[in-house]
Amino acid sequence: MASCPECHTEFSAPNVSTVSEIIECGDCHSELEVVGVSPLRLATAPEIEEDWGE
Repeated sequence: MASCPECHTEFSAPNVSTVSEIIECGDCHSELEVVGVSPLRLATAPEIEEDWGE
């Protein structure tokens, strides 16, 4: 079981196996990054920023 850092809904994600994997909260639809797998720990996924060719 893990808790969404945005809406605090608890859910299980049995198919998660790697750190840095992105999953979606089924309740608030936030993108979450897996930061630990045993136990499952989640954080809000970082926003992808444009680099404009830099």
